Amino acid sequence: MKTIKNLKIFLLAGVLILAGCTKEEQSESKASKNPVADKLDPEKASGNTVLTLTGSGLGGITSVVFEKGNVPAPFNPTLNTDRALIFRVPDTANGGAQNIILTNRLGAQLKVPFNVVALPLVNTASNYNFIEGTEITLVGNNLQDVTSITIDGTAAAASIVTQSKKELVIKMPATTVNSAKLVLTNSTGPITTNQVFVNLDKAYKIFTDDYGNGFENGSWGPASISSAFAKSGTKSFKAGYNKGNWSADGFANWNGVASMPEYNYLSFWVKGASADYTLYVTGDARAGGYGNSDRSVPIAVPANVWTYFKIPMTTLELWKKGPMKQLGFWIEGPEKQDEAFYFDDVILVK
Repeated sequence: MKTIKNLKIFLLAGVLILAGCTKEEQSESKASKNPVADKLDPEKASGNTVLTLTGSGLGGITSVVFEKGNVPAPFNPTLNTDRALIFRVPDTANGGAQNIILTNRLGAQLKVPFNVVALPLVNTASNYNFIEGTEITLVGNNLQDVTSITIDGTAAAASIVTQSKKELVIKMPATTVNSAKLVLTNSTGPITTNQVFVNLDKAYKIFTDDYGNGFENGSWGPASISSAFAKSGTKSFKAGYNKGNWSADGFANWNGVASMPEYNYLSFWVKGASADYTLYVTGDARAGGYGNSDRSVPIAVPANVWTYFKIPMTTLELWKKGPMKQLGFWIEGPEKQDEAFYFDDVILVK
């Protein structure tokens, strides 16, 4: 009898728990045929911002969609009550004034005005060097409605070749600036890029598609001009390093180049070899001299991809001991096999 009594108590408790859960679920999921919005806070924000909508009859929401482009916003149903709904602006939302459309389980809809702040964002660029007509691909976000791209501080405007939300291809204009950032404007407003773009016509050229300013091949290992790969133009400088050798490849101007304090950076692109390596920038007029003892400026070069380097002249001190005759890159090894690196747009930048 005691066992039967205990079983009855257990069953009764289970019924009460189920009833309680059902009542709570029904309360949370209650939907109205006439939902009302009183306030959306904030009324203007960028992607990933938390929004709070308050009102009445807001329970049972099944979808939240940003009107431009029908972009859905994920939300947690447990944060939805009859009086409030909490959700985030999706980072894929399109910028500008639009409605947020909320639909509940009864099919009733509620439209709430909102303004998505979606300034252009540039994360990377396909190149940082240009001449008039150079096409550069900008990768980022909110680029689909960019209407103008100008060189910062000038009226020179780049033209748009193609654009999408994440990618913008532009053609660079003629300009007299040495280097500058870009100003992009879309429906939300303008931004200035963090990236700086260099006018090749204003740079001091050591190597672009050919040797410049009296420089020539000054390498210890096998090196030559190559058309196999190029970052700009059609050719690059192929620097070969033989297995088991510690050698330096690069450029030489045997007449010597006097100090040019007006230049602030050495920049270059390098396409990596078959594995990740560390190269060292070296120069005959640097404090450490030219070659294997000069380890003060290492550069990490990833395998098989183009990597951009821009090194302050204050770090390099290319004229520490007088006029510069040699500038190069040396390697400890390689130990496993012969390797080749490709250098392009080796320049000094003001």
